[in-house]
Amino acid sequence: MRAYSLIAPAKINLYLEIIGDRPDGYHELAMILQSVALSDRVDLRANGTDRIRVFCDNPQVPIDESNLAYRAADLMAQQFPKLFEKLGGVDIMLEKKIPMGAGLAGGSANAAAVLVGLDLMWNLGLTHSELQALAARLGSDIPFCISGGTAIATGRGEQLAPLPSPDHLHVVLAKYRSIAVATPWAYKAYRQQFGSSYISDPAEQTGRRQQMHSGEMVGAIGQRDSKRIGQLLHNDLEKVVLPAYPKVAQLRQALEQMETLGVMMSGSGSTVFALVETQAQAKQVYQRLSAAIPDNDLSIWTTHLTAGGIQVSP
Repeated sequence: MRAYSLIAPAKINLYLEIIGDRPDGYHELAMILQSVALSDRVDLRANGTDRIRVFCDNPQVPIDESNLAYRAADLMAQQFPKLFEKLGGVDIMLEKKIPMGAGLAGGSANAAAVLVGLDLMWNLGLTHSELQALAARLGSDIPFCISGGTAIATGRGEQLAPLPSPDHLHVVLAKYRSIAVATPWAYKAYRQQFGSSYISDPAEQTGRRQQMHSGEMVGAIGQRDSKRIGQLLHNDLEKVVLPAYPKVAQLRQALEQMETLGVMMSGSGSTVFALVETQAQAKQVYQRLSAAIPDNDLSIWTTHLTAGGIQVSP
């Protein structure tokens, strides 16, 4: 049975709007998700036992049953018990480049890679839709992480409609290593502060989701209008995260002083990103931000938007 190495890209949110509550307790969302080239590497190999084992080069990453990569392998074992019994357990090695607690879907990307990798290792022949249906049982971002690229995401984030990817753009990502924002906290805080503005009527929610497909950001992406994409960046969660985490707010303000297409916090944070048109501009923003905030706790990356999701590494 072959071992597989997979590349698991991070994602940013170009747009995140909270529409209202759902009957399942999640939020009804309208988002535009975008893959970036900053990626983890996930290696899978049979271990000759009946166990799932996770290893990671970052000691801060849990390697027990709480890890999404473990949970993805366990879900596949439950779905295909005869194959798991026949072929045995798997070792999952995570080489982390995507920071934790960053709003970049690193854990979700790892889980997506495990689903794709085990489909290949066990020769299951699952369709893209079947893999995404399994992924939705683990988390809202994981179906997108499988396909990657650019997509409108509605529902709780699992209903996807692909868009042409503005992969000509580059991005600067910045995050304080010591600051991690818990996604459940961010959504709970938003509900507490802004729940009175939620759309509760199902028909109105459906209408708002449909509007997303013909919205200005979708049009700007379709036209590859870089300037307009930057102007239309939006994230409702900034309303609760930035006041609660002043260093993240200050980081955003620092990036806004530089020549970029637009600046925003990704997901529930704590990563802030800036879009630019060229690699040279990304390098310039990197240098200026490093000089403006000479803090050893601050990590900065330059990368680019990408049109793909999980890929098998040669």
